[in-house]
Amino acid sequence: MATQPHLSAETRAPLTRARVLHAAIGLADERGIEALSMRKLGQELGVEAMSLYNHVANKDDLLDGILDLVSGEIEVPAPGADWKEALRQTALSSHEVLVRHRWACGLMLRRPRVSQVRMRWMEAVLRTLREAGFSPDMTHHAYHALDSHITGFTLWQVSMPFETKAELVDLATDFLQQIPTDEYPYVIEHAEQHIAPASPNSKSEFEFGLELILDGLERLRTQPDWP
Repeated sequence: MATQPHLSAETRAPLTRARVLHAAIGLADERGIEALSMRKLGQELGVEAMSLYNHVANKDDLLDGILDLVSGEIEVPAPGADWKEALRQTALSSHEVLVRHRWACGLMLRRPRVSQVRMRWMEAVLRTLREAGFSPDMTHHAYHALDSHITGFTLWQVSMPFETKAELVDLATDFLQQIPTDEYPYVIEHAEQHIAPASPNSKSEFEFGLELILDGLERLRTQPDWP
């Protein structure tokens, strides 16, 4: 008589929407969003792909669901908080979450649906700016400057052919060996900065750009003749 395969605790656990979505995030984190399919997700959960449709309507519902969960990991500005610190923290949190889930930023920009989770974040950022004294027009520009830095920088970072500092150092070292030193002295100087160890108090490239935006907004906030 054939024996039944051993079922892990994960396999025996009841299938729920939350379990399906968390498994999908894990699969996307490990293999990339392109590898996420209903068939592979079913294999990951130890079930037939068709049983997933009891918990997600279709692939679009699955993608929207995992984006909601990832968006929910981002710190949202609290009412009444110092506007500059609140925006700094939500930007840093957004960047950290979207780098941890490297597929999420690109998918977020491609999805036509704006979720309730995302709208709550947008509302909190816009409220923070308006309550800080920014006009509706200034708030419009400030929001897009901040959001563009978060999404644009993150997309650039996760698109690079490396993930760790060690991998970056290897690439920069190879690059330096391929270019003539007399023709591109400042390019070489720049590449060497990638190799040099960071000082304890130095900011990341993302933080540096973020501080420029926040400092610029602080100056604009006190200018009555904007724009």
